[in-house]
Amino acid sequence: PPCPASHIFHMSPPQKSKSETAAQVIKRMNPALRITAQQNRVGPDSEQVYGHDFFSQLDGVAAALDNIEARVYVDGRCVQHQKPLLESGTLGAKGHTQVIVPFLTEPYGTAKTGPENAIPLCTLKNFPHRIEHTLQWARDEFEGLFKIPAVNVNQYLNDSDFVQHTLRLDEAQSLEILKGVYSHLGEQRPQNWDDCVNWARQRWEKLYRNDIRQLLHCFPPEEKTSSGLPFWSGPKRCPHSLSFDPNNTTHMDYIVAASNLYAQIYGIGGTRDRSAILNTLQGVIVPDFSPKSNVKIHVTDQEMEEEKSAVDKNKLEELSKNLASPQSFNISKMHPVEFEKDDDTNFHMDFIVAASNLRAENYDIPPADRHKSKQIAGSIIPAIATTTAAVVGLMCLELYKIVQGHKQIRSYRNGYVNLALPLCTMMLPLGPKVFKVAGKDYTIWDHYPIQGRKNCQEEMTLGELIEHFKHLYNLEITSLFYGEAYPYNSKSESHREKLKNRVSDVVRMVKDIPPHVQVLEFVPCFAEDEDCEMIPPIRYQFR
Repeated sequence: PPCPASHIFHMSPPQKSKSETAAQVIKRMNPALRITAQQNRVGPDSEQVYGHDFFSQLDGVAAALDNIEARVYVDGRCVQHQKPLLESGTLGAKGHTQVIVPFLTEPYGTAKTGPENAIPLCTLKNFPHRIEHTLQWARDEFEGLFKIPAVNVNQYLNDSDFVQHTLRLDEAQSLEILKGVYSHLGEQRPQNWDDCVNWARQRWEKLYRNDIRQLLHCFPPEEKTSSGLPFWSGPKRCPHSLSFDPNNTTHMDYIVAASNLYAQIYGIGGTRDRSAILNTLQGVIVPDFSPKSNVKIHVTDQEMEEEKSAVDKNKLEELSKNLASPQSFNISKMHPVEFEKDDDTNFHMDFIVAASNLRAENYDIPPADRHKSKQIAGSIIPAIATTTAAVVGLMCLELYKIVQGHKQIRSYRNGYVNLALPLCTMMLPLGPKVFKVAGKDYTIWDHYPIQGRKNCQEEMTLGELIEHFKHLYNLEITSLFYGEAYPYNSKSESHREKLKNRVSDVVRMVKDIPPHVQVLEFVPCFAEDEDCEMIPPIRYQFR
């Protein structure tokens, strides 16, 4: 059975990324296993690392990606190299799994199933690149500041067994809950309105200045990955810190909303009077901040999980003792805030819009106005760990079948779960669509492989390719498309002059070929069937 991640990282200190730590631990479990830890994003920007050689040597791919674009990309690479793919996703209480087997099932790119709105935690925390990311981050801030702590404190005050119940959860979750309860009963508890304004100003400084400075200290703008690729590339936007300006409307919007919401959960009266709040801000002392070298920034969700396995047991024990008697805290209950986007007087959307747009400014993301923010923030669905666990189990069942080499489509199942109902449905995968070319059946899994060089000889010419293809497949090429480019058309006299040129040189006449590309993919047209809508590509290896 699969080894739980918590068990893996309990066995090794969290000093490296999760992939490296997992590789080390698993090697100790089974020294004969060959495993390589990777940390680069798989996509067009990293094809010099994850190119033809990389995918050709794989037996299959198991993916848990967070957006349609990435899923379609990885699926396309698996189809190109005829590799099986296990695809999955979750959306709140809903989850799906799709098993994709070469020549047996349709690929993901055909079905385009699964949620598009799931956002990795590491993206929300450190690497947002869309306004949806900053809005969900703001929603998480709202829940984590104005609802969850108050709910936990009230449960603690009402239930004498709250601490014992909490300690039955996993240690990382227990520590987080008890730390929150203890701080809101003591050091974080404001005594008056001025304390709430002070808290909001310190929170602004932490989120939009200090945290960004720390991130850039760990990953400077010129940072490179282990493969030599720019760290700040693709969807990773290099951020910049902000400086608080009381004359900036968005800055003050945050202070006003955050101060009032914080006051509400403690039963303290607030105000909308910006002049009074500005006077209070003049007396707030913001401590100096210097980035630290021993801080670890999570690049992936896996690294975030890795940190959770390293729990300070002494701190957990200390907190459980300090919270042993609710009666020792002579305080009143707190007032949790339930998010309501449609009441423009309650500061809820004021906070969401300001918090989101300030973070968007950090990352040079175009801001969203109140109307758009309300639309997006009202439809965000949180992730649920139980759904993830169910999906992982269903994925493993299909993995066993692939490893065992099942060749019948009836052996496999796609899964769909909705734990809120509850519902679990297992379905036979659909087979790939069949199309005909010159009277012969093909599917999306098919292609025409051509070796452009044999026995270290020179690369073949375009004319030799057409002749060789006719000999192999009894089909006459009349034109070739390379992406959006049109390198060859037999009806064009100028194109006929290209027949003596090397195939790669013909392509370079219309489009550059990156140095790492080993295989050129052409879409042909044939004299035998010029009207067919779908045609298998020619995969021409020239390097």
